[in-house]
Amino acid sequence: MLFLIGLLIYGIILNLNEVSLVEKMRSKGFDSLSNVKLVIEKSKHQLLLYEDTVLVKSYKAVFGRSKTHRKFASSEFVTPSGVYKISKIYSKHKYHKMFLLDYPNENDAVEALRANFISRQEYNSYMSEIKIGNYPLKNNSLGSDIGIHGIGEYDVIFRNLPFIFNWTNGSIAINNQNADELYSVVKVGTKVFIRP
Repeated sequence: MLFLIGLLIYGIILNLNEVSLVEKMRSKGFDSLSNVKLVIEKSKHQLLLYEDTVLVKSYKAVFGRSKTHRKFASSEFVTPSGVYKISKIYSKHKYHKMFLLDYPNENDAVEALRANFISRQEYNSYMSEIKIGNYPLKNNSLGSDIGIHGIGEYDVIFRNLPFIFNWTNGSIAINNQNADELYSVVKVGTKVFIRP
């Protein structure tokens, strides 16, 4: 028990140095952000917030609990790689805030068909739904409800862990405070680049 308390205290000390988004924007010369994009580096456990080509702030992020790096795996909990857009934003969610991605998108469907992970019939069905903007696609073998979200009610614990613990269903998780910062600058249509 003392070990766990010590870990949390150490994590709290590490987080004391975090600078707010407003301070980071000012230090980069921005009063507001209008051309936001997000880059997620899975190997570095980071979510990077850019204004056009200028890195504004970096956030610690965790991912799906699956150990596989294959995009289309028989197990769930894989965080996909690719280029996405935020398709919906939920200001109140089980995990504090949720920025739903347009996953699976047209590129994912094409890749899955080429990899023989889905049939031609499934592909045609997905493409019909994708073309009319029906996100998330329900009842599909590629997964759904993938997005960027906060931690929710266990934020104080997970936010202060001094190590990485991947626990999501394939989504990208950041702490609640950081989700609030993103909520202030991203919108539906914001591009999200997820890299291995």
